Amino acid sequence: MTETLKTGGGELAYDVTGEGPLVVMVPGMGDSRRAYRFLAPALTAAGYRVATMDLRGHGESSLGWDSYTRTDTAHDIVALIEHLGGPAVVVGHSFAGGAATIAAARRPELVTALVEIGPFTRPQKPDLGGLLRKGRYRKGMTRLMGVALLRSTGMWKSYLDHAYPGVKPADWTDYLAALESDLSRPGRMAVVSAMGASAPVDAGAHLDRIRCAALVVMGTHDPDWADPRAEADGIVAGMPAGLGKVAMIEGAGHYPHAQHPDEVAAAMLAFLKEHDRG
Repeated sequence: MTETLKTGGGELAYDVTGEGPLVVMVPGMGDSRRAYRFLAPALTAAGYRVATMDLRGHGESSLGWDSYTRTDTAHDIVALIEHLGGPAVVVGHSFAGGAATIAAARRPELVTALVEIGPFTRPQKPDLGGLLRKGRYRKGMTRLMGVALLRSTGMWKSYLDHAYPGVKPADWTDYLAALESDLSRPGRMAVVSAMGASAPVDAGAHLDRIRCAALVVMGTHDPDWADPRAEADGIVAGMPAGLGKVAMIEGAGHYPHAQHPDEVAAAMLAFLKEHDRG
């Protein structure tokens, strides 16, 4: 059942299932909390209380916020944890991976462990060599730039098709139709564009300040980087020594939690069993 939290001049939509230690899961831009429709049940079955939330201007959350940066989303994550009586494990995908880093660094007493899935956590330098060598990387970047400039749901759907190489979720057609309907509402693609234009400088500045264990989950075929493993290793290298580790999901693109949820759940649960101080 959808619930809402008023914070920062707007309302955030979220839902909670299960009993046990709290896990807060935040989707990437252009998506909704239904992105975790396969992963959340696996965590609740393992004994966690799972909250999934919509980003500002996405899903059932409100429009009209002053800004849409990763720092803003970190504020929203913290507000939800406090509202639900944390602490919590925080899971963030893509844009929200950087936001989760900021939340963990700023409020270490509220974040017991951190999971970043395909995260945009570091400032990106244009990889001209990658653009020349990697056709999938080149096409992915072209589509993302088109989304930011044109605010087109069609361009976003084209990017998503590209970002899910290989196997698609069983409900792909229905899921994509629902997402298109949501993003076609007035003002929604403007929010996606604003988030896409928000460089992760704020997140990168907080990487070395986290105090909890962190897992970076990356698809081996993620088209958002010329070398997904190198990006994951670079994120971990920016963290304090010994806190970060990487899980590569074979054959997955930018959405491993939807393409290969069983593998992602196994990696997360093994990590949490070892590191979640909650």
